[in-house]
Amino acid sequence: MPVLLQKDLNPALNTVTAYGDGFLEINRVRYDGALCFAPEGPIRSLAVRTAADLDAAFLQDLIGLKPAARDPLAFLDDGAPAIELPADAPEVLLIGTGPRQTFLRPDILQPLLSLGIGVETMTTQAAARTYNILMSEERRVLALLLPGASS
Repeated sequence: MPVLLQKDLNPALNTVTAYGDGFLEINRVRYDGALCFAPEGPIRSLAVRTAADLDAAFLQDLIGLKPAARDPLAFLDDGAPAIELPADAPEVLLIGTGPRQTFLRPDILQPLLSLGIGVETMTTQAAARTYNILMSEERRVLALLLPGASS
């Protein structure tokens, strides 16, 4: 049986309205599988099934991070490539890992944390509720939700 989260909808914002075994409902439209979305913009289906499928490159690509244009002599200062934050970069990335909370390794999170992007992993149910709260507060939040099956 689905759990309803939100009765009132703002049609301009992506809102988690329900979740259940193996599915999520955004703006009263049912989706199966993993999703990524922000308050505004497209709802993207993802080809990941579990938190073990996530790595640093995947998360950086999801957010839209790319190497910044650099001075050709920048290698004299340091060897690390600079990362350019997109204008719409989230303040926080919420990762719902299914019915059980799974923590990601620090090396996966560190590139985002070093850029000032907070990353929180929690159950998908908790992430859906947290997303709706942050979205209603007009925060720049990005949700990556893995539905999983209830146990």
